[in-house]
Amino acid sequence: MTSFLDRIIRAAKLDVHLYEEVEADKGAMGQAMGVVVLSSIAAGVGTIARGGLGGMLIGTILALVGWYVWAYVTYFIGTKFLPEPQTKADYGELLRTIGFSSSPGLIRVLSIIPGLGPVVFLVASIWMLVAMIIAVRQALDYESTLRAVGVCVIGWIIQALILMLLLSIFGGAPRPG
Repeated sequence: MTSFLDRIIRAAKLDVHLYEEVEADKGAMGQAMGVVVLSSIAAGVGTIARGGLGGMLIGTILALVGWYVWAYVTYFIGTKFLPEPQTKADYGELLRTIGFSSSPGLIRVLSIIPGLGPVVFLVASIWMLVAMIIAVRQALDYESTLRAVGVCVIGWIIQALILMLLLSIFGGAPRPG
């Protein structure tokens, strides 16, 4: 069995074979969840001065919820609205590949260094988006990278709307005053 750390590194290197490997490995679900948790903790550590430990905990929970929502929305769009003839996937395959696409987010821990925060978060976000596109392309067996980009963009918009709705229902950040 391939080591967890090796898989994280390969995912961050955008190794297409890694995404195929975790797509097929039903036992990799715990590892995929671990990557999402570690990535969100790294972001929390990077912003701990602003959010504190409570912010880090809430951020980790939101990252896990976002991962599940994103994977489901991506699965639905990619298999029902924009499939290619050879597209065959299940929800678990998307959860595993998308989970590993969070690997580049581990660098967000470097945001704790004064002055680096915005740059590190920007680099991590772009890197994670590229990894996500590769993960979606591989999980949905797409030949077209552009189709994977479209699925990711549509999925991101829907996820953002769902999260905004949830925040408005359950209350967002406290208002000054």
